[in-house]
Amino acid sequence: MTCSRMFRYSLASLLLLVSAAGQAALPFADSQGKQLPTLAPMLEQATPAVVNIATTSTLQIKQNPLFSDPFFKRFFNIPDQPTEQETQSLGSGVIVDASKGYILTNNHVVEHADEIRVTLRSGETRKAKLIGTDPETDIAVIQIDAKNLSALPLANSDELRVGDFVVAIGNPFGLGQTVTSGIVSAKGRSGLGIEGFEDFIQTDASINPGNSGGALVNLRGELVGINTAILSQSGGNIGIGFAIPIRMAESIMQQLVAHGKVRRGRLGAQAQDLTPELAQAFDIKYQRGAVVAMVTPDSPADRAGLKVGDIVVEINGRKVNDADTLRNYVGLLRVGETVTLKAMRNGKTRVLKANIEEYRDDLVSGEALHPKLSGASFKDLPESSPFYGRVQGVLISAITAGSPAAQAGLREGDLIASANRQTVTSVNDLRQKISNSPTVLLDIRRGNQVLFLYLR
Repeated sequence: MTCSRMFRYSLASLLLLVSAAGQAALPFADSQGKQLPTLAPMLEQATPAVVNIATTSTLQIKQNPLFSDPFFKRFFNIPDQPTEQETQSLGSGVIVDASKGYILTNNHVVEHADEIRVTLRSGETRKAKLIGTDPETDIAVIQIDAKNLSALPLANSDELRVGDFVVAIGNPFGLGQTVTSGIVSAKGRSGLGIEGFEDFIQTDASINPGNSGGALVNLRGELVGINTAILSQSGGNIGIGFAIPIRMAESIMQQLVAHGKVRRGRLGAQAQDLTPELAQAFDIKYQRGAVVAMVTPDSPADRAGLKVGDIVVEINGRKVNDADTLRNYVGLLRVGETVTLKAMRNGKTRVLKANIEEYRDDLVSGEALHPKLSGASFKDLPESSPFYGRVQGVLISAITAGSPAAQAGLREGDLIASANRQTVTSVNDLRQKISNSPTVLLDIRRGNQVLFLYLR
């Protein structure tokens, strides 16, 4: 009884403060005339900007080749098998530009969709146009043609603090628009393996399947994040949900609207986490940072003067806690931006400036490298890859079924870490190490596996 009363009074005080800004308020009273705390006025303004999204997709059904053989089918009297299957999914979205009809949602909500339909709070349904997606951050932008839309104002998610009250609005389990509340449990969550770039807001506001793409708002009704994932073994909410900070989502949205895709930035340096052991070895007081393990020649990092062994502790005034933090910051910078790095070298602080370049996704065919790699396409390891900063190597971006490379056991997504027992750092490096060799020994990283393939 005492604890609940203390919470009621503290929340009421908080809401009274927010009420001064003209958002949440205390308009109701019980039979004894006591005011009751409520978020209803704020939600009445915010919920019309959150929409339900329904998608329809057509998937190709893989079949046994024997089922396509007319003789086999006739001999065993096998009926024709369907080759396609229609699937449907539900999610949420947030209107962020009422005049142009732009809606922010998750990439996985609209991925592979043949048709996207948006249902407004009023019950009105509109067909949506896909503007662009970015799988690396799980952000997508769609657009509808409708009048009198309501959009959520955007907050500065960098100012969000652990302990701030937040509200999640979405469409869990297809039930219709639902509101849940909680607090910010943590900020800057990364290394979860959910997306390529991770800087999540963690919250205990209930987020369930169908909430994806919905809004995480503060008590002023401002958008602070896009709900995207939950941590759960059962598939239901256990009080650990993740949202993409709106500052990140807004930056991605601007590029998707302008270019239809994200022009990913490139610094040209690989790094690893600064451990206490490394800090002791370098004789520095810092316990957090990113140790530069490799600098690509003639890259922005190289031209800025960054060296192997440097410890990056800040980027554009923001602390760098580990290699993932550095990779996330760089990957979200715009091409052409100037970045300021604060690095430790030989016990002294150095400030370096680098101009971010666009990552060039140049594919090289396997035939150009070695006859036994025919049918595969290779590219330098992009800075958006989860492997980046942890290992060096060359990525197989595509492979043709039945080709020599496929028959040798190579797969799309494999990372070639070494060739003929020599470390490879780029496609050109791989070419030099195998071009004159009749046989090729490859060291492969495949998910959590490490294996060798001998091509002869």
